[in-house]
Amino acid sequence: MIKGIFETHVHVCNLERAKGFYEDKLGLKRVLELDDRRVVFYEMPNGVQIFGVWEIGEEKWTRSHFAFEVSSIEEATDWLKSRGIEPVVSFGLEPVEPVVHTWVPMACVYFQDLDGNSLEMAVRLPQPPAEKADVIYLSEWEERQRGNVGRKLDVNQ
Repeated sequence: MIKGIFETHVHVCNLERAKGFYEDKLGLKRVLELDDRRVVFYEMPNGVQIFGVWEIGEEKWTRSHFAFEVSSIEEATDWLKSRGIEPVVSFGLEPVEPVVHTWVPMACVYFQDLDGNSLEMAVRLPQPPAEKADVIYLSEWEERQRGNVGRKLDVNQ
């Protein structure tokens, strides 16, 4: 019955500043703003999911996390940097390349919004999950896959 997540929300301390980040930096399309409720809604580029950004007071704010699905994880770091967004350390690994959660598996690049919410760009990998849950660099995952199947990994399938 459940097909996926249709809508999700994040809390921020300053809605105007957040709009600048999500619209100008990430390029999301605003579809509705309700000033009296201090919320703005964005439609994801696939035209399906809705993302809400709610302003709440700093005393109520707690850090949250979510991931954006992307078409190319190899381009994610450069895309973020071209918009003035620096990827961050994730699971002790420097942001020199995407990391892979081997238990899914998925490749991702982590970054933060202006309030410190943990965000990531992610793509599901076509291989089966590893037996041991780990977080490793994409190049290490690719090397492991070449050792397992002797072919180049295409992470954009």
